Amino acid sequence: MRIDHASIDYPAFEKCFYTEHADIEKLTPAQVNELRRELDMHVTGPDVPKPCVSFAHFGFDDRLLETISKAGYTTPTGIQQQSVPAALSGRDMISIAKTGSGKTAAFLWPMLVHIMDQPELEKADGPIGLVLAPTRELVAQIYTEAKKFAKCYNLRVAVAYGGASKMEQFKELRAGVEILVATPGRLIDLVKMKATNLRRVTYLVLDEADRMFDLGFEPQVRSICNNIRPDRQTLLFSATFKPKVERLAREVTTDPVRITVGTIGQANEDVTQQIHILPDDTFKWDWLVTRLLGFSVGEWAHGSVLVFVARMGAVDILTQNLRDTGYDCGALHGDMPQFERDRVLRDFKKNKFSILIATDVAARGLDIKTVRTVINYDVARDIDSHVHRIGRTGRAGEKGTAYTLITSKEDRFAGDLVRNLEASSQPVPPELLSLAMQVRQAVQWMHGNAIYCMHAWMDRIDDSAMHVDLAAVACDVVVAEVAC
Repeated sequence: MRIDHASIDYPAFEKCFYTEHADIEKLTPAQVNELRRELDMHVTGPDVPKPCVSFAHFGFDDRLLETISKAGYTTPTGIQQQSVPAALSGRDMISIAKTGSGKTAAFLWPMLVHIMDQPELEKADGPIGLVLAPTRELVAQIYTEAKKFAKCYNLRVAVAYGGASKMEQFKELRAGVEILVATPGRLIDLVKMKATNLRRVTYLVLDEADRMFDLGFEPQVRSICNNIRPDRQTLLFSATFKPKVERLAREVTTDPVRITVGTIGQANEDVTQQIHILPDDTFKWDWLVTRLLGFSVGEWAHGSVLVFVARMGAVDILTQNLRDTGYDCGALHGDMPQFERDRVLRDFKKNKFSILIATDVAARGLDIKTVRTVINYDVARDIDSHVHRIGRTGRAGEKGTAYTLITSKEDRFAGDLVRNLEASSQPVPPELLSLAMQVRQAVQWMHGNAIYCMHAWMDRIDDSAMHVDLAAVACDVVVAEVAC
């Protein structure tokens, strides 16, 4: 049920904490445009702050700067250079950037500054900063990052997601936390249980919003947004930006700054893509076992390997086959109990095994720094999922390699892959281009035959209504051709 916000007397709160550094103030419009061009960044919106090129320009206090330095940061990433000053200025924001670009820190650092200026929590108060994310794994990862930075201010952080004990989460939220990271469904459950409330939320983050829609969370996300005070600050981050997400963004943000780094849905250019065309699925196993040793423990190995397959059952089969062959590897998919998924990810990050076989459950937002090689054993269901899969390597400026195995029957995906490679300035193998062309040739053949049949029937039929129906069929064929 939507809250009548007009009937509630919300206390005023401060949003803007940004003072432009003297070095940034001196930048001319031409220099700002050149800087954004170098970052492959497109920015729209009214009165957008200039990008900052170092941490000293953000105006953070010594405690936060020291914590950031201890976390291994030396220079802000492109999305951080523009997003942080915009968020510190109190602006609503839509940020679209390649995976591994540092989006999480870009919304966490301004959140901490925002929270420190608000009145302290009183008994029964809910959180001030709320982060919504689509999967348990991503929520757990954001929670870990938030705790790392929040400790410098002694702020309390909680996490809430399905598969874990509601009672433990209930107790932690009732004790009071300044920051809550949650999946939408579990948050609504806990609000209904009166474990927490949304009255104090003034800083809202929607991370991987497109994935939340893909997983069917749209009603829950809208319900949560509708029940938070409308003058809050809202930040939406994602690597892709589909039309339905854009509609949500327009509804939940006010005069937002829109920041796009690279092409929307573009693969990370720090990842070298290699495409291998195979006759059929039976050739995949030999391809994998002849190369996997070199990827994981050979002379050229530099990190862990993440192998993506399409089905949960295939994860277990491939994992067992690799173990039987002598490889130490782990499995990750949505049918596993949450504690088991947490253990597998924890062991993989600690390098207890160097090969992880997974479904797309691991593809969104996870930051496993040791991964240097991604193998798409099965192609992704769409090009957005492909971008997120290969984005598990090449993170935060590191280099990585992604191998995609595609069979001759997957010619429809080949066209999307060609466009993806071109947008990322990667070479397109002639075999892949030839496979993609098969689809277009088939569509053109169908188009020609459909038109021929239409004219043949229209020559034999006097009924004008039937002529209209046949013409409509021809139009559908033309539309199908254009779409391909």
